[in-house]
Amino acid sequence: MTVKFSNVGVIGAGAMGRGIAQIAAQAGSQVLLLDSFEGAAARGREALLGQWRKQLDKGKLDAAQCDALASRVQAVESVQALAACDLVIEAVIEDLEVKRALFRELESVVSPSAILASNTSSLSVTAIATALKQPQRMAGFHFFNPVPLMKVVEVVAGFKTEPEVCRQLADYAGQMGHSAVQAKDTPGFIVNHAGRGYGTEALRIAGEGVADFATIDRILRDQAGFRLGPFELLDLTALDVSHPVMESIYRQYYEEPRFRPSVITAQRLAAGALGRKTGEGFYRYPDGEMQKPAEPPAPKVDTLPPVWVSPRAARRPELLRLVHALGAQLESGAAPSGAALILVAPLGFDVTTVAAVERLDATRTVGIDLMVDDAATRRRVLATNPATRRDMRDAAHALFASDGKAVSVIRDSGGFVTQRVVATIVNIASDMCQQGVCSPADLELAVRLGLGYPQGPLSMGDLYGPTNMLEVLFNLQTVYGDPRYRPSPWLRRRGALGLSLTHLEE
Repeated sequence: MTVKFSNVGVIGAGAMGRGIAQIAAQAGSQVLLLDSFEGAAARGREALLGQWRKQLDKGKLDAAQCDALASRVQAVESVQALAACDLVIEAVIEDLEVKRALFRELESVVSPSAILASNTSSLSVTAIATALKQPQRMAGFHFFNPVPLMKVVEVVAGFKTEPEVCRQLADYAGQMGHSAVQAKDTPGFIVNHAGRGYGTEALRIAGEGVADFATIDRILRDQAGFRLGPFELLDLTALDVSHPVMESIYRQYYEEPRFRPSVITAQRLAAGALGRKTGEGFYRYPDGEMQKPAEPPAPKVDTLPPVWVSPRAARRPELLRLVHALGAQLESGAAPSGAALILVAPLGFDVTTVAAVERLDATRTVGIDLMVDDAATRRRVLATNPATRRDMRDAAHALFASDGKAVSVIRDSGGFVTQRVVATIVNIASDMCQQGVCSPADLELAVRLGLGYPQGPLSMGDLYGPTNMLEVLFNLQTVYGDPRYRPSPWLRRRGALGLSLTHLEE
């Protein structure tokens, strides 16, 4: 197969630039690696050669393949050396004026038919392209670190980008072994835009004192199936990277409440508690190992009270079967007895609101999150209200931990933890579809490959039910009065009609 671009320039010899150079060489292109810092391109080339030698030692490459790859990468010292390139990919610092100046110089050097691409993650491709006399030949070509392992690339059309440019970049991404997704030139493109809900909603939950960082992480890993909790993830990416992205997208969308950043990360950034790389973030890392607080054990309760389940509880038949299977005495009356533990299972509402609306004795009322099928989760989540008695809290905790499944008990929160975070993710993804940022299929693919979520965000909405997502958001709006939770029209219409978010007719 003939490689799409025979001569490729890569500007920036940091980890991102080296990764792009690596997969371009592996695709068969001749790669010229350039960096503004003296000697950086040569060092970057040596680092690549070192990686290929390791693969040779492990038997993943033979000597001929290793030599061929080494021959395809050359370090150069000036933009003029890129004159023969038919594609140049820029991977320098996220500074608009630096990028504009670089592309202005590039345009004067390369052929009029050469394609120019920016690896920008947060700047407008249209704004960068204003430096060019031919902005139609420039597009975003956004890879993710580490480039050889993160198999997705966003192809971003600026306002004047020719469609053929994006088509050629998408084809080349396939030759590199990556999946290309097409995005409009909007803040955050696809992955960084879709990823706003996970961390920002978790920060909001922590900021309300609903639960500590470790508990929120445990819930979202064990109940919802995320690979990393949001605070583990923030420590991994580092706050000097993630917090500016939060602020940038929030500002570029003119302070859209859905993307509101948190003072928690701003303070930690100011204090230098950036995460793993500084040895302290949301967790401590003595000797490079994450130090997590121990999970409190389930309380021991000699005698469990009888249990009464609200008629309005979500998944009520399932909850009744679960309580019975755990050995509790179930009450079947229209109202609870004076000794009963009262269980509610709201979607979106907090326990306080349910107790008040249903006129229940708040001192004996505990909530359980049953949005997720109990059989499909490794953790149960309970919530108290400000009036819940300690003995009732302990009884509920002991009951639901009696079969060995992990239990987290949190303070009152509209939508517990998982409901809030999942509904926020699904809502943001739905609004991306409403705006036409990308196709639903590309959105699903980009999020799965770029963020490692257990499902794409639209599939997540289908899994838990678009109608349930809509109910959670409406009720969160009622509890908090915050436009952050207003449902996207795209989700509202589909949720109201009970339509799938992924199987679309239009």
